[in-house]
Amino acid sequence: MAKNMDYFNSICKVSRAFGTTLKKAALLELIVNTAIDAMDAKAACLFLADRQKDVFVPVAQKGLSENYLHSSPESAQKAVKNLLKKGYLAIDDAVMDENADHREAKKAEGIASILAVPVMVNDQAIGVLTLYTASPRKFTKDEIAFLRALAEQGGIAIDRARLIEHIHRNTRLFHDLSVGINASLDIKHIMKILTVDLARAFKARGISVRLLDSADNQNLKLVASHGLSDAFLNRHSGVDDLIRKTLNGKTILIANAASDSSVSNKQVFKEEGIVSFLYAPIISGKQTIGVLQLFFSEERAFYDDEIMMINAFAHQAGLAIQNATCFISLENDYKDLKDDIWSHRSWF
Repeated sequence: MAKNMDYFNSICKVSRAFGTTLKKAALLELIVNTAIDAMDAKAACLFLADRQKDVFVPVAQKGLSENYLHSSPESAQKAVKNLLKKGYLAIDDAVMDENADHREAKKAEGIASILAVPVMVNDQAIGVLTLYTASPRKFTKDEIAFLRALAEQGGIAIDRARLIEHIHRNTRLFHDLSVGINASLDIKHIMKILTVDLARAFKARGISVRLLDSADNQNLKLVASHGLSDAFLNRHSGVDDLIRKTLNGKTILIANAASDSSVSNKQVFKEEGIVSFLYAPIISGKQTIGVLQLFFSEERAFYDDEIMMINAFAHQAGLAIQNATCFISLENDYKDLKDDIWSHRSWF
C-alpha cells in the first residue's frame, strides 16, 4: 500500500507541473526522473520515433552513457508494433533474453532488466518510455501500470508543446505571408510568396498556381509553380472532378493519392513522387479566379486551422492578384491617355 501511495503522489507531482510554466524539455526530464526515483531504477529514457528514418531519438534521459545511447537503434516501427500487442515489454534478464537487442552493450552498461511502454498521442504511438534496472527484477502489475501512467503524462506534455508550437508557428506564418502579399502590387512578387515562400513554410514538395482564363472563364492557365517538373505540370494540366469542385469553392485534401478513388491520374502523381495534395480555391470577392495546389512527398495530415489558414491565404492572394491586375490596367490606361493627349498637343 505504501508503494502504491508513492506512485500516486509521484503522478500527482507530475500532473501539478503541467499547471506551471515548465517547458516541454523540463516536463519530460521530470517524468524520467520520477520513473527512476519511484521505481528505484538505474536509468530511464524517453524516446520519440523519427518516422522518416525509422529510428528512436532520445529526448529525455538519465543514467545512460553516450556509448549506449549511440549503439545501433532498433527499427522504431517494429518496436512500437511489438509494444502495442501487449501494451508493454518486460525483459527480466537483458543479458540472457534472446528478445533483447544488443545484449553485449546492455551488459557493458550494467543493465539487468528493462521495462518499456508506449508513449501515446491521439491513439497513436509516437515513442517509448523505457526503464532500466541494475539488478534483475520481475516487474509487477503495479509497476507496469505506474510506468504506463507516466508515459501517458509524457504524451500529454509532448502534445501540449506541439499544440502551442503549432499555434505560434501558424500565427507568425499567416502574419508574415499576409503582410508580404498585401504590401505588393508586383505580380511576380505575389507569385513568389504563393509558391516559394508557401512551399518552404508548409514543407511542400511543390506548389502550382492556376488561374482561370479570362477569355472563356473555363480553362485554367499555369501562372506560377515551384518544385515541380515540367513533365508533371504538362500532364497535370487538365480540369478534372477535383479541380471542378475546387472552382466551386470547395477545398480538396487527398491524404494518399495512390489509394484515393477520387484521384483519376494516380500514375502521374506516383511518377512525380507525390503522396498527398491539397487544392484551395483562389477567390476574389465572391468569384473563384483560380486554384492554389500544394503537393507533398509523404502522407500529410492537416489540422482544421491549417486548412482554414490556407483558405484565408488563398482568398487574400485572390484579392492581391485582382488589385495588382487593376493597377496594371490603370497604368496602361494612364499611359494610353498620356500618349493620346501628347498626340493632340496642338489643341493647347
